[in-house]
Amino acid sequence: MANQLENRRIIVTGGASGIGASVVRAYVAEGAQVASLDILDDAGAEIARAASAKGPGSARYWHCDVSRRSETDRAVDEAVAVLGGLDALVNIAGVERTAPAESIDDDHWDLMFEVNARGTFHTNQAAFRHMKDGGGQIVNFGSGAGIQGMRGGAAYSAAKGAVLAWSRTAAKEWGRYGITVNAMAPAIWTPMYDAHRARMTKDELAAHDEAKRSAVLIGGRLGDPDRDFAPVMVFLVSEGARFITGQTLPVNGGSLILT
Repeated sequence: MANQLENRRIIVTGGASGIGASVVRAYVAEGAQVASLDILDDAGAEIARAASAKGPGSARYWHCDVSRRSETDRAVDEAVAVLGGLDALVNIAGVERTAPAESIDDDHWDLMFEVNARGTFHTNQAAFRHMKDGGGQIVNFGSGAGIQGMRGGAAYSAAKGAVLAWSRTAAKEWGRYGITVNAMAPAIWTPMYDAHRARMTKDELAAHDEAKRSAVLIGGRLGDPDRDFAPVMVFLVSEGARFITGQTLPVNGGSLILT
């Protein structure tokens, strides 16, 4: 079977760990030329190097804090110059913090919006400048928390809800340029999820795992990044997805069913 993404030029933010690292590896394995952006420089550079060594595509790493417009514009412009154009942006970079709604302070709230919402705003606008004359695909990362809420995660849920609303609106405005904009609502086991679990008490963790066994219809636990998620992400930046836009796509084993 031919490489599905041969010579496609793709920027991935958050490419140094978790889902982002899995996506970088999958895109390179399908023949894409990938620019990986993150703030975890050692891990980001090593993932790009290791993926390139296996090929058949290649990856390069850029430092970029997506909450800062100047860094985002610089990294995207430099990456596009090296790639020779831009076919897709996959904006995975994000952070999560938890606290009861009544205890959230300004710094907590601002962090959730600076990285998750403002980062989406910055990366999407930077990509638009390079796509407006030839089209392209943008995939943003929302969350089921942005749809149905999450106990202890009011600020995170609000920021991810903003990402979903932005994505729907950008899809309506940018479709005339041949640009698709979709959002993901994943339920995938990542280092961020490990950190979330580590903050729970023993009783909270037991209750959490029991709830997941009931809620996740396939396997009773969050999915694997490489097996369950990366193949979907390959499709969403391929030619086969050119007519899909404005959607929130849940890849979550049935734990959130949209109607």
